[in-house]
Amino acid sequence: MSETSPRRPGRRTIARHGHLSQPSLLSRVMRWLGIAMACVLVAGVGVAAYAAWDFSATFAADAQELEGQDTSPPDIGQLVNDEGVDLLLTGIDICEWDSHEKFGDRCPTERSAYGDDGRQLEAGLNDVNLLVHISPEPRKVSVVAFPRDLMGPMPECTNSETGEVTPASDRRMLNEAYAAGGLACVAKSIDSITTQYDPELAIDYAATVTWNGVIEITNALGGVEVCVDQTINDVDAGMLYLEPGTHTLVGEQALAFLRSRHGVGGGDLARISNQQVYMSSLARKLMSAETLTNPGTLLSLARTTVSNVDPSAQLTPITLVQIAMAASSVPLSDIEFLQYPVLEDPLDRNRVVSDEAAAAQLFGLISANQSVIPEEQVAASPEPSQPEAPVESETPTPEVSETPTATAAPAPGRTAEDTSCSNPIG
Repeated sequence: MSETSPRRPGRRTIARHGHLSQPSLLSRVMRWLGIAMACVLVAGVGVAAYAAWDFSATFAADAQELEGQDTSPPDIGQLVNDEGVDLLLTGIDICEWDSHEKFGDRCPTERSAYGDDGRQLEAGLNDVNLLVHISPEPRKVSVVAFPRDLMGPMPECTNSETGEVTPASDRRMLNEAYAAGGLACVAKSIDSITTQYDPELAIDYAATVTWNGVIEITNALGGVEVCVDQTINDVDAGMLYLEPGTHTLVGEQALAFLRSRHGVGGGDLARISNQQVYMSSLARKLMSAETLTNPGTLLSLARTTVSNVDPSAQLTPITLVQIAMAASSVPLSDIEFLQYPVLEDPLDRNRVVSDEAAAAQLFGLISANQSVIPEEQVAASPEPSQPEAPVESETPTPEVSETPTATAAPAPGRTAEDTSCSNPIG
């Protein structure tokens, strides 16, 4: 994979934190109107966040510039109308002092292990990596989940805090990118995969969400309903126990469901399936009139979002409003949650590598603004009619069904209108 894949005009190659100025009154008003409809979907330690008023400058306090981006953001109208918008959402596996007791031995208990911002000093892992592509008209939203255990090339990255440079590698695990160079390195790593299929899939904006963000955002919504096929019993994921059926998940239970691996067969790919169930349900709830017409719910979402979501420097309040407007009319049937196609790593059965052929097909469909998940083809039932009397001298000729065989999707996934249960444990 080339590290010099073509980019959209105006991108440069320096990654660093960018502290933004205090937002104006207009910015506050625009953000108040803003993210309620924007498709910001993070899960796993990730979840969706569509919302937010700007009650403080915390939303921009830790903003980080992506490599190769101009100080002036790209024209959102051109991106939406001609090229689409690509947004990276990353769930960080990192502890926070205010919520560390919720995770038992998983988080340090000494305050000295946390920085002034309350976050664990030890570098976190990008355990959830979602590329959200909003296409031009006719609008579609494709959310591609890249497995944390994906092995492959990683570009050179610089840690913006320490200045330490991590050299390029032909083989590293994807979830090491955040520790190597923060959000910018995760974006650069995903870009190196997607832009080989289409340069226009380069990431325009990015954001991260923490464990606590998952908990608080889920609580702000009053919980998210999920359906499971088989019992999930996972001590390592917060003592999670769910019997087959439908459950409304809140707080730590929601995070445990998104993080559970041992309860769904032990693998990251099975966990992604659970995450897709959660995200499709979350999308339905966020886009429902019940949520969008409830000022109290939206206010709560706003407060939790500004406290738990860190954007890239280009993801400004006005840009969020524009992205929201672009995504607001997309029907649930055209919001697809997909898993990046992978094969078992021949060098390590606990890791995966890219399925190049399927990935080329996947991103070819996304670039062409076509649905990745084929529409179910069901033969129409004929109107009932009175049977004719049989003729004894004739042998009935059986009818042959002409129902076409549905084309298989190049990647596992579901649409936001899919209310089926999570896949059984394999």
